[in-house]
Amino acid sequence: MTISIITACFNASSTIADTLKSIASQSYQHVEHIIIDGASVDDTMSVVYQFPHVSTYISEKDGGIYDAMNKGIKLAKGDVIGILNADDVYANNDIISKVAAFFKDESIEAIYGDLIFVDQHQTSKIKRTWIAGRYHYRQFYNGWMPPHPTFFVRKSLYEKYGNFNTKLTSAADYELMLRFLLKHKVKLAYLPEIMVHMRQGGKSTASIKNRLIANKEDHLAWKINGLKPRPFTLILKPLRKIKQFITYG
Repeated sequence: MTISIITACFNASSTIADTLKSIASQSYQHVEHIIIDGASVDDTMSVVYQFPHVSTYISEKDGGIYDAMNKGIKLAKGDVIGILNADDVYANNDIISKVAAFFKDESIEAIYGDLIFVDQHQTSKIKRTWIAGRYHYRQFYNGWMPPHPTFFVRKSLYEKYGNFNTKLTSAADYELMLRFLLKHKVKLAYLPEIMVHMRQGGKSTASIKNRLIANKEDHLAWKINGLKPRPFTLILKPLRKIKQFITYG
């Protein structure tokens, strides 16, 4: 079984080496690493060229991160696809081996796990811990979603249900998981451990303005799938993050 990992990046020369080392050091042997670069003007691609494990790379202008991810999905030859962007690393060298073990069960269509946010400059410093917990579809109505960097799916799901919706600028990952997990109820498994270390600083939480835009897009994610959230669903979604600081900060 080949597992394809897509890394979308733009002007990421200061962090992408960590991502590349993380994937190069995985104990699982059948990994296809695809780099989709948005025509960086720094040394991002120079760093990429130093890592011979990279299977495929392109560097060209794109329509944003979700467009880049879709390019990667189109190029992927693996049976399973994961996405690890240039601010992220796997928690240890056996993560992909553990992912592959789940997918030996042919009934499993997707898996996810837990994630920690770390300081942008001091990556040993934990800022938040996102324990996703076991899934039941009703949890989406309580503002739940799995951490996207831990989300691995069979390529056949993208072929069957579609890729990222590029009309969304911050919630396309949320929309895709709603579509796969809640609308189509794919069979999902949970790996109850920290899978990814992610540098803190996501776009949707960078400012109040961006949070309002994200909330609007979250509403749209439900609407375009013909789903209806409860009145409190999208209020609870950002509020769920508070526990990540209080309990683990």
